[in-house]
Amino acid sequence: MRFRDLQAQYSRHKDAIDTAIQTVLDHTEFINGHEVAAFEKHMAQYVGVKHCVTCANGTEAMTLVMMAWGIGAGDAVFVPDYTFFASGEIVSYAGATPVFVDIDPVTFNLDPDRLEEAIQKVKAEGKLKPKVVIAVDLFGLVADYSRIEPIAERHGLRVLEDGAQGFGSTYNGRKACSFGDIATTSFFPAKPLGCYGDGGAIFTNDAATAELINSFRVHGKGADKYDNVRIGLNSRLDTLQAAILDVKLQALIDHELDDVSAVARRYDAALKGHVIIPVIPQGYTSSYAQYTIQLNSRTERDAVVNHLKANDIPTMVYFPKPMHRQLAFRELAFDDRDFPVALRMSETVVSLPMGPYLTIADQDRVVAHVLEALRTVRQG
Repeated sequence: MRFRDLQAQYSRHKDAIDTAIQTVLDHTEFINGHEVAAFEKHMAQYVGVKHCVTCANGTEAMTLVMMAWGIGAGDAVFVPDYTFFASGEIVSYAGATPVFVDIDPVTFNLDPDRLEEAIQKVKAEGKLKPKVVIAVDLFGLVADYSRIEPIAERHGLRVLEDGAQGFGSTYNGRKACSFGDIATTSFFPAKPLGCYGDGGAIFTNDAATAELINSFRVHGKGADKYDNVRIGLNSRLDTLQAAILDVKLQALIDHELDDVSAVARRYDAALKGHVIIPVIPQGYTSSYAQYTIQLNSRTERDAVVNHLKANDIPTMVYFPKPMHRQLAFRELAFDDRDFPVALRMSETVVSLPMGPYLTIADQDRVVAHVLEALRTVRQG
């Protein structure tokens, strides 16, 4: 059993993927081939924004946004404490200071109340200038932008939607990567929309910002790549990856989102009452980048992980060390008392095998072993 079955996905869409790859091999435009522009157009149309600019990976997508916004020394950027390291790393890389914020205990996403408190605290201290909120769409569920965006607007902050795990999900009919002032996503292979290597994208409705990011991603180019008007990066999406992603985008639209939701419903029905299952609030849909359950303790979590491993069932423990505890951020000296929810989640959650190609037989096997592990540890 695979945690996310990319082999099954390839088998189902092999002919279309192979054809797309062969087309690129035939025309040999491996950098900036026409498939890149076509994919960007299709992505913008799907998300519902005017511009999509692809790049080398999701981390550089966020880095390019920081560059376009001129974020640097003396600026404060607010980041969820419970997320992948890159969401905070790109802030420090820009020379700014990440300010970590605790998460909502139900959705695992940035807690708007704690965000308000963190902004007020930074303003009161007067050492940093609040500039940006990075709201992460975690485990396939978009953050609460209905509350985050007004808070940011009231304080004069921009909002970056980190949609790496949220692509394909919706809130009140709006798709992930259409929120905030700008949004980014990652095409890491295990994401809801993943390529066969690395890739990323930026989404915006502002033409000037899209043009600026397009310049930054190709060595700060002006009229062409030999006319360099600013210091940039080498951060392009390969043509092969764009061709593959275009096929996989159509698969996501045609059946994968429906299929993964069906898997989630079966998990929910089997596990409800035994563990805390994912909560999808009213008005939201999830793309289920992960199916993450919460146990009562670290002991229970370890028992489930070890029992499933002994039976050749993969699991993932995401973010066992919250951002504020990462050694790389030690000089920021955050206090554990400000992050009770993130610390609890880091001790008690585990993600189960998930994806649109997970068979009913494998899902039943996962459930049976989770329940068996819990019976053993709870009976003591």
